[in-house]
Amino acid sequence: MNAFQIQVPATSANLGPGFDSIGIALSLYVTLHCEPAEEWFFSVPEQDRAHIPSGKNNLIYKSALYTANAYDYDSLPAYHVRAVNDVPVSRGLGSSSTAVVGGIELANQILDLQLSDYEKVRLACAIEGHPDNVAPAICGGIMISSYDRNELDYVRLTDGLENLTWLAIVPGYHLETEKARQLLPGSIDYKDGVHSSAKANVLVAALAAKDWKLAGKMMTRDQWHQPYRKQLISEFDLVQESVKEDALGLYISGAGPTMIALYDGFDLQQKANLQSLFPDCSILPLKADVDGITVELKECSKRTPLES
Repeated sequence: MNAFQIQVPATSANLGPGFDSIGIALSLYVTLHCEPAEEWFFSVPEQDRAHIPSGKNNLIYKSALYTANAYDYDSLPAYHVRAVNDVPVSRGLGSSSTAVVGGIELANQILDLQLSDYEKVRLACAIEGHPDNVAPAICGGIMISSYDRNELDYVRLTDGLENLTWLAIVPGYHLETEKARQLLPGSIDYKDGVHSSAKANVLVAALAAKDWKLAGKMMTRDQWHQPYRKQLISEFDLVQESVKEDALGLYISGAGPTMIALYDGFDLQQKANLQSLFPDCSILPLKADVDGITVELKECSKRTPLES
């Protein structure tokens, strides 16, 4: 069996009104160093150990086993997986999706399944429930996807993204997705749904046309989830006010609390200004990742199975 490295990008979901269906891969990464071992063990950074298990209850392992089972394998050979994690946990940047996608790729490599991107996205959707984070983590770029447990369809956009900055303003507290979902209404008025859908349609068209100004405008006009979720983010109103002169738009990334401001040009002085305004937040200028998940074969080290 081989040693290998898996790198999975962070993702930002929804982009405003593209609720549960649009996402982008960004230039923050989880890197998994994987080597054959006598038993399964996941080494994680110290700051994440309270949230990420080291044994078979780890989401990476569960996703790998799900993938193996889907292709008629009952079990997986043991591996030691050492994670280097730059993606903050439970902040709205796809940390759980990096685990799901990393687990699928782990099984793909160990069992030599030779899965296509489509097969990987379909497996990830079955685990995660919706494609907004997992699809861009696998394929890279902006992914517009539809999944209903039976059918999966998606479109990938990459042109023109290289000059944009997706500025992540990351508060210093966790926000569980389930808590954020509980704030959403059980139903909405039909006419409101039509208007919200129209905004999402224009967002997609603007992204495809590389009309970044219009895309940014649509990001701020979501009515599906942001009006409800922003009450959990104490910094939201002030961040929105602080970036409105320079940014093309602002939206809540996934369930939050991270907020993403879209810039067509961004400099260090702007970063310094925002950092002084929000000293308790991380200010991260990110680029789109257009490659998605990558794998690199490695030489096996002398690491013992349980070494952290």
